[in-house]
Amino acid sequence: MIIINKVLWAVATSLILMCGIFFTYKFHFIQFQVKRMLRSLKVDQTSNNSISPISSLMMVLAGRIGVGSIAGVALAIYLGGVGSIFWMWVVALLAASSTFAETVLGIKYHEHDHGTIYKGGPAYYIKHGLGMKRLGAFFAILVIVSYIGGFLGIQSNTIAKSFASIIPVPASLIAVIICVLTAVIIFGGVEKIAAVTNKLVPIMTLVYVGTAIYICLCHITLVPSIFLHIITEAFQLKPFFAGFLATFVVGIQRGIFSNEAGLGTGSIASSTTDNPDTVKNGCIQILGIYITTLLICTATAFIILTSDYTSLVLQDINGIEITQYAFTYHLGQLGNYIVFLSIILFSFSTILTGYYYGESCLKYFFKTINPRYLVILKIVTLIILFLGVMLSATFLWNLVDLFVACLAIINMIVLYKLYPIVLLELRKWRQ
Repeated sequence: MIIINKVLWAVATSLILMCGIFFTYKFHFIQFQVKRMLRSLKVDQTSNNSISPISSLMMVLAGRIGVGSIAGVALAIYLGGVGSIFWMWVVALLAASSTFAETVLGIKYHEHDHGTIYKGGPAYYIKHGLGMKRLGAFFAILVIVSYIGGFLGIQSNTIAKSFASIIPVPASLIAVIICVLTAVIIFGGVEKIAAVTNKLVPIMTLVYVGTAIYICLCHITLVPSIFLHIITEAFQLKPFFAGFLATFVVGIQRGIFSNEAGLGTGSIASSTTDNPDTVKNGCIQILGIYITTLLICTATAFIILTSDYTSLVLQDINGIEITQYAFTYHLGQLGNYIVFLSIILFSFSTILTGYYYGESCLKYFFKTINPRYLVILKIVTLIILFLGVMLSATFLWNLVDLFVACLAIINMIVLYKLYPIVLLELRKWRQ
């Protein structure tokens, strides 16, 4: 699995960077037009019963701001060194143009689900945009397997490890609690998921970023040297393969895992809105990339880098152990509780959105889906959440990395083929 991962990530990394540069130029540096992004937040909702663009942003953020933003960043520093954070920033800035493209396509080709709710995403724009129904079906299956089978397992595994560090209780009990809470919400449908994530995301973001700012202010003299350390380590070329290449790939890998830029999955949630303005919705979703990587991931990095995390000796590493240690180092037992609360909120919101990704892709195969199939998917989701607590964190990370690389490769090729449509939408919007 490790060798396959390396090969796939070599391809995925090349495609994401090349397409990111290409789209940035073709879309006139859309991801750097901050005023346009902020103005886009004033989009009107077209129906009282629909999901607004802001609500869809909260759903996408719920999917993005998960374990990857806390445990994933720690894992990047542990495996790829401090310089990996720089490459996280780079991939966020470049891949934001890909996020814009997939959001525009997701809304342009979304389909009615029920009432004023829509369903969409890569599977749908592959089917309608490229006319490749079978490839769309394959992508839909890949999302179901990777999110329901891998991503959700990582979330529950991280919650369990964080919980066990505070209260030593059986892992099976934690798994049952996670499953019960998840079941209450996912059986309420996409509107219930959107309503919960709408409330969770702002709260968890403010608490986490506020804590990071406090810690940075307490260590303000270290901040300039940390910035310098990140940049110099990013270009450490000797030895090439053990140094620069590892840092570069791990940084991009963890960056993509945290913000989902280029995977196309964010467009599944953004496609739920009934607002037809593709360009404004695309600009809103670019903000989601920046909030996830430049705010949350950077906050995690600075909390870790201002601690003495290098003294840790770990096995079967999830990544959360490092973050938890850093919080405790700075804030004592209070830090442990804050990171635990953050993990609960971040991971739980990701579980909800990740489940919806699977549901939307399952609906791809049916014009009107039999409710029994959704019940089966929900039961499978709960089983995966339970098993995720018991499985090895290393195995789960390797599995997820494999799926993420496959999603990125397919989606980037599709986006390249469909970019003229995105460009046309952008020109129409300007006129």
